[in-house]
Amino acid sequence: LFFSHRDLDWLLSKYDSGESFVLYTGRGPSGHTHIGHLVPWIFTKWLQDKFDAELYFQLTDDEKFLMNRQLSLDDTQKFAQENALDIIAVGFDPKKTKIFFDTSYAKTLYKIAVRVAKLTTFSTAKAVFGFNNSTNIGMAFFPSMQAAPCFLPSELAGKKVPVLIPAAIDQDPYWRISRDVAERLGYYKPAQIHSMFLPGLQGPGSKMSASKPNTAIFTTDSLDVAEKKVMGAFTGGRGSLKEQREKGGNPNICTVYQYMYYIFEPSDEKIKQMREDCKAGRVTCGECKQRLAKYVIAFLKEHQKRRKNAKKNIDKFLVKD
Repeated sequence: LFFSHRDLDWLLSKYDSGESFVLYTGRGPSGHTHIGHLVPWIFTKWLQDKFDAELYFQLTDDEKFLMNRQLSLDDTQKFAQENALDIIAVGFDPKKTKIFFDTSYAKTLYKIAVRVAKLTTFSTAKAVFGFNNSTNIGMAFFPSMQAAPCFLPSELAGKKVPVLIPAAIDQDPYWRISRDVAERLGYYKPAQIHSMFLPGLQGPGSKMSASKPNTAIFTTDSLDVAEKKVMGAFTGGRGSLKEQREKGGNPNICTVYQYMYYIFEPSDEKIKQMREDCKAGRVTCGECKQRLAKYVIAFLKEHQKRRKNAKKNIDKFLVKD
């Protein structure tokens, strides 16, 4: 799932020489959290645990308000509050994790963002993000707000601090802008590690979407709903059971197999066996779906329990101006 990086080797050499780094990632709160969102967060938690790193987690309630005509600012702030519960439920260290909403941390972020904006021409922003004459001026400025946390640890520490951003590949344009201005502002360039997207439940080419409930398993789904979604997921199976037994299935295009491979099955040996059984026709799609459903239900039970507990602890994580 994590397939490319920028300057990760440089960052690790800094760490090896005794210089700690800070993690930064985020979420655009336009809806409820689905399992695809959790993938880079779970990896970020692993990084936090492995390197004993601080984490800055940005919730861009301003961006989603500016971007989506159907969402009010109240809507995006409520989604941010809900998404924060899922972030906390992943298990981040409250002593080393700062979660903030842009609209309630703007005073801190703006001092950095305005300096980023001064060095970023509209021509650059237009080329990178595809802005045109119908783009509102809020969206034209927003990339500076997303760049600001790249440099916030340095501002707070009063010295250059290395930053690593684990995030989905679609966010890379923001970090390109950040890297372009970093040294002129007196900061290190932020390092990145990129994840690809899990496919939606409809199979290859489909995307999980908060606005299309059947494309993804959401952390707020009931166990029954989640199970039904899994049982209706796209697979690489044949048109009939007879053909499946004779010719086998195609795990390369199977959503069920990919979810097991990337998220739910920790055993490499079991994944290898699952793939071989599929290709040899020794297992049906229904059997694989039932297997995945058990994993999903067990995961949701535990996550929803931690999510409920997060409501009591949210103030330990949130920072505001």
